[in-house]
Amino acid sequence: MVRAGLLVGARTLDAAETLINAWKLGYGEVWGMSPFGGSTSASVWDRLDPRLFLQDGGRLSRVQAAFRVAYHLPRVGSIAVGTDEPTHLGELVGALAGRVEERTVQEYRKLLRDRSRDHSA
Repeated sequence: MVRAGLLVGARTLDAAETLINAWKLGYGEVWGMSPFGGSTSASVWDRLDPRLFLQDGGRLSRVQAAFRVAYHLPRVGSIAVGTDEPTHLGELVGALAGRVEERTVQEYRKLLRDRSRDHSA
């Protein structure tokens, strides 16, 4: 299980992908966790619109889009979330119908890595 989602830093993404490759794991064997960085009500989700990462993001909420994109940062087959609201879980299941714009995710990864390099110098 690895941290997953838009709030994961470049080093965490790289470490997860290194382990996935070293252990020759298929994406279906890798679980993600904490796709919202702890809370869907954090102010970041009001400022960031994760629907930009989807091909047809207008039909999903920001929370749904963030959840869907988390399957690609890093690539995982399942994501663990905690909730005590059955409707929240239903919303997340509905998000799986969203189609991720892979090119946008790759550009985001590049931006994260560039930023990480800039801050380590």
